[in-house]
Amino acid sequence: MDNNVLESATQSSKSQAGTAKKSSRLSGRRTFLAQCGGAAIASVAASAIELGPLATAADASDTTRLEQQRANTSYSIRQKAALAERQVAAPNQLSNGDEGRYSNFIGNFSKGLPHNAVGEVDLEAYRLLLSAIREGTEADFEHIPLGGNAKLVNPMAGIAFDLEGADSHQFAIGPPPAVASRARAGEMVELYWKALCRDIGFADYETDPTARAAAAELSSLFAFAGRRAFGQVTAQTLFRGFTTDDIIGPYLSQLLLKPFAYGQYFMSGRITTYVPGTDYLTDQASWLAARNGQGPFAKNQNDPEVRYIRNGRDLSAYVHTDQVYEAFYNAGLFLFSNGAPLNLGNPYRRVSKQSPFVTFGGPHFLTLLAEVANRALKAVWYAKWFVHRTLRPEDFGGLVHMTKTNQASYPLHADVLNSRATAETFAKYGTYFHPQAYPEGCPQHPSYAEGHSSIAGACATILKAAFDGTVAFNTLTNGAIEVASGDGSTLVPYSGSDSEQCTVNGEINKLASNIGLGRDFSGVHWRSDSSDGLRLGEAVALSVLSDQRGVCGERFSGFTITKFDGTTIAV
Repeated sequence: MDNNVLESATQSSKSQAGTAKKSSRLSGRRTFLAQCGGAAIASVAASAIELGPLATAADASDTTRLEQQRANTSYSIRQKAALAERQVAAPNQLSNGDEGRYSNFIGNFSKGLPHNAVGEVDLEAYRLLLSAIREGTEADFEHIPLGGNAKLVNPMAGIAFDLEGADSHQFAIGPPPAVASRARAGEMVELYWKALCRDIGFADYETDPTARAAAAELSSLFAFAGRRAFGQVTAQTLFRGFTTDDIIGPYLSQLLLKPFAYGQYFMSGRITTYVPGTDYLTDQASWLAARNGQGPFAKNQNDPEVRYIRNGRDLSAYVHTDQVYEAFYNAGLFLFSNGAPLNLGNPYRRVSKQSPFVTFGGPHFLTLLAEVANRALKAVWYAKWFVHRTLRPEDFGGLVHMTKTNQASYPLHADVLNSRATAETFAKYGTYFHPQAYPEGCPQHPSYAEGHSSIAGACATILKAAFDGTVAFNTLTNGAIEVASGDGSTLVPYSGSDSEQCTVNGEINKLASNIGLGRDFSGVHWRSDSSDGLRLGEAVALSVLSDQRGVCGERFSGFTITKFDGTTIAV
């Protein structure tokens, strides 16, 4: 989507001054960042500082001099990174304008604040939220009245600093589609269909009538930004991500199915799923209670049998309770233990008497996943709370319902108001609310961009730095391409003719998309939240890898990484 392209730190120097009015506090922070903040991706090609002399102590009496020399070199490395970051201009942070366009704030996130009977936010409460965002202090957020007992999720994270990689405020995404736009309507039609298709197996999209109807209607929407084949949404492109690899092989990444081990704990690849056919917040009372943050909320009903992920509801269950970078840590364990070759840029590919471990080995990359995940979250939390404050699909479904039932009138595009997906939703549930996979609906923080996909973009980039992504996946031990059986009880061979085209990089990319779009299947995010979140996370990880390049003692010329857009770089 053209208006959702990530502006990386290297492009930000071309940005113009932001149009949104900033408070003196945030302006002061931006000025400080411009003077001494975030590492530039432009420093990717910077040469490493020479560490050779530190490894050659003449004798024990020389220890003090060498320790001082190391301290000076450490300072030089830090200074070099800081100077590189200082050259990065602050990017232009543009919202979609909905907050200024509508005096009742219908185009923005307000869950957890007080609302009236049709779900419109209490104006004074929202103004206090804006005031807290302008001031950026813990005390100001404590002044915001809540509509229930559910708390706002960690807005202060959006102004936390990072000292490795680019600062969170040095990345820009968006703007996301506006609430009245045709693009937003197309995303919402897809989400209605995703809810209607939650219990349909990924492998059944070719023959299932509901999935076929979804593909047909999405094909007809001019502004729909999902994947197409020769201009049409097909069974092979339906609900898939934007990378080339997403439409190769099965819907689900092999890295979400394959068995692996946590030390002596064996993990089969099966998960606890949710009972089919159970959706939430489809009546006005429960929808309004969730909008006001009035918990406690019910719990999902677990299927007593563990199963392999076979459909959208199963994937929703996985991304409901997964822990931060869990899927990518698991993927790393699988790839390391099953002999995936190291990245072509790894210096230990050329030496014969040393093996990687603390540097360029498993511990290096597996712990790096945690580092970039936290930095990606800081970047996306800034975008969520301090720039965009985008409404959730749950909120938008309320706008559709109120408009269609004449309780209110909102400027929504006809593509969603007149869609077959909306009509099918009403036929099934008796309302136009967007059916949620979770009893509580969406989390208590704004939609754009997506935390899961930002983590996914960052962690996928680290896995690409670890492994040779060109290797065919089925050449790995236990690497046969498989899918879940119809009931999810077993794995069966994938019957498609493109199985040999599945590569390590491809399965990493697909894993990232599965995690992001799995949150769409649950009803809590938009497609643009996922795609732009992946790009944001990728940029964060590249900036961290750039900063780390100068700290190793090995002769290292950079990792070869193929980005989500298909371009290959050395970092």
